This record gives sequence, C-alpha cells and structure tokens, in this order.
Amino acid sequence: MPDQEPSNHELSFTAGAFAVFLCVIFGSNAVAVKIAFSGMGVFTVAAIRFGIAALAIFLWARMSGQTIALQKGQVHQILIFSALFTFQLSLFYLGLSKSNASRGTLLSNLLPFFVLFLAHFFIPGDRITRRKFFGILLGFAGVVFMFLDEEGIRAGFRMGDLIILGAVTVWSCATIYLKRIITTFHPFQIVLYSTMFSVPLFFLGAIIWDTHMVFALNAPVIGSLLYQSLITASFGFVAWNTMLKKYGAVSLHSFLFIMPIAGVGLGGLVLGEPITFKILLALVFIVSGILVVHWHPKRAISTYPIRRGM
Repeated sequence: MPDQEPSNHELSFTAGAFAVFLCVIFGSNAVAVKIAFSGMGVFTVAAIRFGIAALAIFLWARMSGQTIALQKGQVHQILIFSALFTFQLSLFYLGLSKSNASRGTLLSNLLPFFVLFLAHFFIPGDRITRRKFFGILLGFAGVVFMFLDEEGIRAGFRMGDLIILGAVTVWSCATIYLKRIITTFHPFQIVLYSTMFSVPLFFLGAIIWDTHMVFALNAPVIGSLLYQSLITASFGFVAWNTMLKKYGAVSLHSFLFIMPIAGVGLGGLVLGEPITFKILLALVFIVSGILVVHWHPKRAISTYPIRRGM
C-alpha cells in the first residue's frame, strides 16, 4: 500500500528555489509543445512525447525498485483514468495547435477552479467556502478578459481556446476521479500506465489525422520533444512527488501561481506571442485566484499528485 503521508518538513531556501524551478518547467510546457508543432503533426508530437516519458518512468521505477505490478481491482480503475487522460490530452494538443501557448497556459491553469467546483459535489467533506468561491470568481474573470482580447487573434483562435477549455473540463473530471482512487496507487503508477495506454492511440490518431507526421525535423523540434518527455513529464513528475512526500502539499501548492506567469512570459519571449493588456489582466486575475485558493499554510490540503501533463 502506498505511503500517502508526507513528512511536512519546513521548506529550506534551496527547496523553495527548486519548487519555483519546477513550476517554471511545468508552466513552460505549452511553449515546448508549440515549438514541436512547427515540425510534427499534433498527434505525432503527443505519441512521441508520452512514449519517451513512459519509457523513462518505467526505467526509473525499475532502477529504484518501485512496485510496477497492479493489485487486484486496480486494472479497471486505471483503464477509466487512462481513457480520460488520453481524451484530455487529445483535446489539449488539438486546441493548442489552433491557439497560442500563452492562452493555452492561462486556460489550463483554470484546473484548480474546476476541481474545487466538482469536488464540492463529488468529494465528501470538500466543500466550497467563501474564500474558495471568491478565488473561483477571480479565475473565471481572468478568462473573460482573455476572451475579450482581440489584438493578435488569428482565425481559428476562438475555436482553439474552446477546445482547450473542453480539455480542462475533462482534466478536472479525471482529477476528481484520481482523488477518489489515488490512495490505492503509487503516484508513478498512475502516470506510467496512463501514458502507456495513450501512446498507441496517439499513434493511431497521427496516422489518421496528421496530414504529415514529420515535416521539419530540426534541432528546436527535437529539443522541445526531449524537454517535454524527459524534463516535464519524467523528471518533473518524479521531482515534484519527491518534494510532495517530504514537504507536503501545503508548502508546494503555494508556488502554483508561478506556472501561468512562466507560460505567458515565455510565450512572449520565446515564441513572440502578443502579450496584450487584456492578457496581462487575465493573468493577474487567474494568478490572484490561485493564490486565494491555495495560500493557507496552516491548513492541510489533499496530497494528490499534481498533473501537469498538458
């Protein structure tokens, strides 16, 4: 049975700096995905990324002596979660191919607000307080500003944003389901089996829907794939959950507001995406909402693993 109780050590300066570094890694993932799209099809990128990530996590689990085999009764649970995971990522990658990384990052960081709303109805004892409700309002106010932004918007962006919003909705449902089953799993098992499940389906999607699976294989495309696979999905996952076990979710979740800041900032710096006044307002509202929801250092919160797969 997995050990779910973190030791809740106080964060040192080095540990805090490392938590910031991890949040920047997670926040920059959409930028790396967009770079990969410049040389590969949407589903091809997803298939290769999660294929490499699954192999890396499998090798890490074997070398570190982790239990890979599932217990009786876990197979159907992992199949349900894996199906949601695959559908979620398919929508996100498709939507991101039609939008900007900065907009995709802002929308994906609505996840905490969706989860709070659903948890109120489906997780016993996880109720929406006035503070949480205010945080939800701030988060969705940010989305309103983002959709009001008209500068630098190309044809199809609205559809891409709506598809990403659908991906976040599915992601929140998957997170609620994960919260109900996580105590019977080691966190890495969830990631390993969901990525293994998704890879053949992504390859099938690439064969059917990608006009060209690979059309410009160069150093930035290869580098972005390795970054997504080995840094974000593999190293990031192992490092975050190691920190989670030692310091607890309360300390680490205080840094989540860095993710949308990193995504929007790097989208502008690396990809040259327009960072307009309304995008900045959207960022301020979403970051403020995250802070309102998560910044309560003296109260224990759930230790389910963060999923920054998108």
